Amino acid sequence: MSGTRIGILSDTHMPAELRLLWDEVRVAFEGVDLILHSGDIVHPIVLDQLESWAPVVAALGNNDFCANDPRVALTQWVEIEGFRIAMVHDMEPEDEPIDALCRRYLRGQRPDVIVTGHTHYERMDFRDGVLQVNSGSPVHPHLWSTRLGTVAVLDLAPGSLRASIVRLGETEGRRNPGVEYAFDGTTVQRVG
Repeated sequence: MSGTRIGILSDTHMPAELRLLWDEVRVAFEGVDLILHSGDIVHPIVLDQLESWAPVVAALGNNDFCANDPRVALTQWVEIEGFRIAMVHDMEPEDEPIDALCRRYLRGQRPDVIVTGHTHYERMDFRDGVLQVNSGSPVHPHLWSTRLGTVAVLDLAPGSLRASIVRLGETEGRRNPGVEYAFDGTTVQRVG
């Protein structure tokens, strides 16, 4: 397959019962060319683990103390396959008009894809020609206790943008509240 595949996650927080991210995250990101972490990394070991799978670019979250890490910045811009991706940890309220979000958080610059985190709720929306992706949290979905949650994947090729939010499965005795979404280039649909 030609093109570029990007794995997206946010709000890993690394609770006490986790030393590393679950293997389900690695499986979901199999074959990715780049990983975007949209903040609340909390422990740099997460970035090191992710970087063993693919190069990593991360946004600084409100619980992060890794501002000196070269992989981390308050706002990240990535241009791939002709698409501009902007990543900021917190862009609430996410349902404000796209132009307002761009003015407030991106100095008026308009991307093709906005990647955020912070809420722990997965979100995918296509408005005013901009795809918004909040991958939710792989470890604290919907702010619930530690359990498998969600990540996102972007598939980019010149003139083609596809995306999905993926549930990582179920943790024994702890339901995953995450919802899967798919974007086919024109429409976002809830899956399942």
